[in-house]
Amino acid sequence: MSTLFAICTTYEVEDGGARAFVLQRREPEGGAKPWPILVTRKGNNFYGFENVCPHEGVRLDKQLGEVMDDEGNFLKCSQHGAMFDLDSGQCFAGPCQGKALTAIELVIDDGDICLSDIDLDEEDGLDIDDPSDTVPEVHITSD
Repeated sequence: MSTLFAICTTYEVEDGGARAFVLQRREPEGGAKPWPILVTRKGNNFYGFENVCPHEGVRLDKQLGEVMDDEGNFLKCSQHGAMFDLDSGQCFAGPCQGKALTAIELVIDDGDICLSDIDLDEEDGLDIDDPSDTVPEVHITSD
């Protein structure tokens, strides 16, 4: 049986949208390093990619930019303007045309978007500078 690691719930990624995460991935030689990823959604289909532009290896959201075009049809590199197909990760315009984002297999499990059999470190990478940082909301409810 595969080990699943839940990233977020399906309703946390809008249709035609993308959400960035920074995890800590264990390296084969030991130690861990930050692993920036993106989860995209098109209808009821979810796609995962490493958040690394194949042009120069920078994060797509490096310049605090939005990683989606205005209509929500394509991913874009906020630094170089490269455009990528939302579901395949293939670059069709910009300096890395013909290359593609590195795909990550996602598993949808009971409403959660999960990674399968990825060797993650206990540290989640949340202390790493992330341009999409937001203040978390806390909802307290009572009976």
